[in-house]
Amino acid sequence: MCMKIYLDKRVLASHTTSALLVSRTIVHFRRGMESKGEGKDKFFIVTQGKARKGFSRGCIGRVEAVMHNGELMGLLYGGGSSGNPKSGDMVKREDTYPLTRHQAQLLLFVSPSSKRLELLCNPQLFSAICVLSQDDLVVVKHKKGHQPGLVRNLMLIGKKENQGDLLMLGFEVEFVQDSDQTVSSKKPAPLPLFSAADIVQVVPAYSVGIGPRWKDSHSEDLNRKVVSRINSMPNMGSRGRQVRDINHLDQSVTQTSTQSPSHPPFEVGSMVQVTSNTGITVYGVIRWMGVLSENKNDWAGIELDYEVNNCSDGMYGGQRYFTCKVGRALFVPLTKCSPDGRFLCPPSEKETLKATDIPPVIPLEETDENVPPIPESEALFLLVGKMKGIQGHYNSCYLDATLFSLFSSSMTLDSVCHKPADTESSISRSLKKDIVNRLRRQGFVPAESVMNFRKQLGCDTFVTEEKDPEEFITILLQQVLCMKSLIKLRSNNNTSQEAYTFQIILDKEQVTQTPTVQQLLDISLLSCGLKFEEIPSCLMVHMPRFGKKYKMFPHIIPSTEFDITDLLYNSPRECFLCGRLAEYECPQCLQDRKLQPGRIKQYCTTCKTQVHTHPSRHGHCPRALAVPAEVAADAPVPRHKMQLFAVLCIHTSHYVSFVKYGPGPRSWLFFDSMADRCGDDQSGYNIPEIRACPEVGDFLSQSEEELARADPSQAGELVRRLLSDSYMCLYQSASMALYR
Repeated sequence: MCMKIYLDKRVLASHTTSALLVSRTIVHFRRGMESKGEGKDKFFIVTQGKARKGFSRGCIGRVEAVMHNGELMGLLYGGGSSGNPKSGDMVKREDTYPLTRHQAQLLLFVSPSSKRLELLCNPQLFSAICVLSQDDLVVVKHKKGHQPGLVRNLMLIGKKENQGDLLMLGFEVEFVQDSDQTVSSKKPAPLPLFSAADIVQVVPAYSVGIGPRWKDSHSEDLNRKVVSRINSMPNMGSRGRQVRDINHLDQSVTQTSTQSPSHPPFEVGSMVQVTSNTGITVYGVIRWMGVLSENKNDWAGIELDYEVNNCSDGMYGGQRYFTCKVGRALFVPLTKCSPDGRFLCPPSEKETLKATDIPPVIPLEETDENVPPIPESEALFLLVGKMKGIQGHYNSCYLDATLFSLFSSSMTLDSVCHKPADTESSISRSLKKDIVNRLRRQGFVPAESVMNFRKQLGCDTFVTEEKDPEEFITILLQQVLCMKSLIKLRSNNNTSQEAYTFQIILDKEQVTQTPTVQQLLDISLLSCGLKFEEIPSCLMVHMPRFGKKYKMFPHIIPSTEFDITDLLYNSPRECFLCGRLAEYECPQCLQDRKLQPGRIKQYCTTCKTQVHTHPSRHGHCPRALAVPAEVAADAPVPRHKMQLFAVLCIHTSHYVSFVKYGPGPRSWLFFDSMADRCGDDQSGYNIPEIRACPEVGDFLSQSEEELARADPSQAGELVRRLLSDSYMCLYQSASMALYR
């Protein structure tokens, strides 16, 4: 049985069968429906610890007494429709997280219990759900996918039979698509009921002066409230009237939507709105800015919050500018854009924003469990959106981008965290528990966890100053965690070198204008007379750029696979020409224009003699290779390849990363730990964001010939950023990672 909490003041009525009174209020949902006695009740949810008599993770209970040893005596509430407290037991206070009655009622309606903890692990979203008001715009999980809708009523679910019963709470939601339907004389169908876990995004109602308000018979005269941006979460759905066809928008956007001088210039990632002459407002995020081929003025490619007929997937005039879902790409002159009015806060509110306004993050379960990387099937759901990934704070972007790249979807360095408890240091426990496990379980690591980790790196400059990723990696692995070197090199004079990252060193004239990482590594190692003694489990390659400004190449193409076969010391290699076992290598043949310049050349004895009979090669000095004696001359030579799993990029002193989250060629994410900010520099906080970028995979999956002909300047915004700002490419060997 459900009870509605109506939002207009009327005479109290009783249910015909249960004679239960219904609480009512004027505008806002009631938060304190309990009696004075009930208002003193304290509730909790079990977040960790082994299952004990009646209590397990995700269970909700009511505090009956606090014992001298700090443990709680609690009663357990079950699911179903009763909400009757069952017999409970003792539970450690540190194994619980306190809840208000309202929070407990919302979570009690969530099933199974594991989803309650998942919701609590997204504190910003849960905080926004707890303060929902009528006509707030939400996005809910529905059988047809994610659907935007308006909250109409808060529902009490269950029958209260005893004083201690706790009724569940759910939301009646009216889908936005239904708002344009004509009024019917038939009795309206009941609105669908959703739990707090069904709500994936919240956009509270705003009172703004830009564009028309969305109105209907239910909400025309309601008061409006303003909520801080962080509570709104990523902006999906629209407060404007639902647009069904882009023909109503095409070239009819109003001139009143021009960019105001008081607003900061737009950039890629800006949240904007566009209003048509007919009063239709659409919202979205700028994904591309530039000049279209047939226009001289600046245009914007906007990814809309929802699908609109006749919109594209990022194509315009037969050319791709960015990639999104079909029906969400709108191209308009930049002057037609204005800031997204849903997120305009009054000055008084901005001044009062504080970092302490961030809802607390619930503690993780204290176990020695090694949480595996996020699987490809769950990565988009867990990671994509705002307040996702690792939250940046005070010059931490180099560290945030590096840690996210190394640990979100790869296990190549998991051995750093997998140490016996008796040998585990404080910083390795912090890395494992507060960063790696939290990232893989919750998809979000708060700035406090990162700062605690930074303080343990042994140098105060890691807490306050900007650093480079290679400096952080070397300090962390070598000096703090005492890990063996990842890279072992052998020079031509048989001396060994060890390192954690590899810096590419070469002359610019040795390669093409837009080289691949494979070409850069081949030429750099061969020119320096170096070979890998063994296949690294993780190879972090520093691109030929120095400082914040100097780049040797305007664009570098990260090779999705790095063939390391011809760069291994004392390993079988095949002849460049005939494919038999190679016995010689010629560095001078590397740039020979008649022999595929840029490719390493090794030959068998016969081919070496034939190739170097040419007059232009008489001055070459082939050198003998160390060939294993047990390998037959005609035996097939296996190829050893490493896979690209992340790319660190830098632009104007700010680091971001691209991460491959699965084996699929289009499984790429873009992460920025400081994508946005809420509040000012003194009292605000950074908003990290993760975006899916399958267009990166589309570009990198092209053949060598297609990549050689590609024009990076014509690629989408994120692809251009990857190619022009690449700082370090990270490769892994799945087979070798098992043994390190």
